[in-house]
This record gives sequence, C-alpha cells and structure tokens, in this order.
Amino acid sequence: MTVLRVALIGCGAIGTSVLELLKSDTALAVVAIVVPEEGVAAAQKAAPGAQVASRVPASGIDLVVETAGHAAIEEHVLPALARGTPCIVASVGALSAAGLAEKLEAAAVAGRTQVQLIAGAIGAIDALAAARIGGLDSVRYTGRKPPQAWKGTPAEQGRDLDALTQETVIFEGSAREAAKLYPKNANVAATVSLAGLGLDKTLVRLIADPAVAENVHTVEAEGAFGSFALTMRNKPLAANPKTSALTVYSAVRALRNRAAALAI
Repeated sequence: MTVLRVALIGCGAIGTSVLELLKSDTALAVVAIVVPEEGVAAAQKAAPGAQVASRVPASGIDLVVETAGHAAIEEHVLPALARGTPCIVASVGALSAAGLAEKLEAAAVAGRTQVQLIAGAIGAIDALAAARIGGLDSVRYTGRKPPQAWKGTPAEQGRDLDALTQETVIFEGSAREAAKLYPKNANVAATVSLAGLGLDKTLVRLIADPAVAENVHTVEAEGAFGSFALTMRNKPLAANPKTSALTVYSAVRALRNRAAALAI
C-alpha cells in the first residue's frame, strides 16, 4: 500500500491533536512539520520522526494540511499549490481577507491541483453547497459560546465577560465582518458563507452565554430546495476553548479520505 506523505503546517492545539490521532494510521505519514523557529522544540517533541522545517519541502510531499492561520496560507499554502501539491486548509476564516480566496484558486489552477476547505466545526456544508445550485434566499449563522471563549476578542470591550449572568449578543452583521473581528472564533461563519451566499450576504449573530459549556452552532437556510435548520453542540478543544474539537476530527477525516479507496 502506498503511504500518503503529509506536510503539516503548524503544531499548535489543532496540529498537535491531528498528530495524535494519526499516530497509528498506516495509510498516512506526517513526514514534515512546518513551524517558525520558536515552535521547533514543540514540533520535534510532538513528532520525533518528522522533518521540522521553516518551509514546506519542495519534494517528497504528497499533501499539505494547514492548521496555523492566515499568515501560513500566504507564506506556505500558496507556493505549495503553485508547485502542484494539493492542500487542505483548516483556517477557513482567513479567507475573509480581500482577495485571499481568489489567490488560493489561482495558485491551484497554476499548479493544476486542488485546495480543499474543511467543514471544521459545522455540519450540513454539503447540503448548503448543493442548495446554492438551485438558489438560496437566505443563510443565517448563530454562534453561541461560553463567555471565556470570547476572551481576547472585541467582546471584552465595554463588558466584563466573567460577570455575565445571561446571554449577551456580542456581534450582529455579515460573515465578512465577523471573521475580521473574531478570526479565532468565526471559522464556522466563513465556512458557511463560502458554501452558501458568500461573506457579505450571510447573516451572523455571535452570543456569549454563561448557561452553556459547549460551542453551539446553528445554521438556518431557505431557498428553492426548501429549508433546513441545523444545531450542533460541540465540545471545545481542551487545549484551546476558542476551537471545537470537531475541527480536529474534520481535518483528520479530510486526510483519511485522501488516502482511502472508498470515501464519503
């Protein structure tokens, strides 16, 4: 059996969790980890057998998976695509930046390959993308998380998150605005918008709720196909409460589907 050789960009909370789940996978091998200099020691500890580098190796790589954010897409994913290496992108919220989605597509076209955006913490992306073909009238996304998940964001301006006793709406607007203001929390909003009506026409509502211990995502869509409403209650990743654990599982699923003879 041919083993798929993978380069992992980033070795933070998501990257480390991906490595842990792939340890015993015989069809996939993470042969390279791309991190800045300050992340070398942690990467070597997480994957002792992998090459740790500051760039994606130009050869010996079958697939690149990104788990490190906007800067990594610009610096590493675009060149890999242009060389013809397929890539999987986890930081979908970064595509709210003007022109970045177009740059990814152009690089993939130039390299005659493909870039895949994972569904991450949300489901029904396949249904939403299919519904777009028939025509969508509206798409609404609501993200509800515990107050501590919003720390270090604009949600702290003018309010004490630790003192909240009831649900508080911290943002209402477009998916593009949400992804810019809450880049570490709004990957789902960006994913939903890219599958559906786009960043400017997708309505987003973000809520800090002391009554929940999970990350709760709700997507509502209406169009020629009919309508649907999906709610997911995701447990946060232990190492990073701003991220749902399902994001890690989604990345691993995308990797395994690349190596599988039968994929769904």
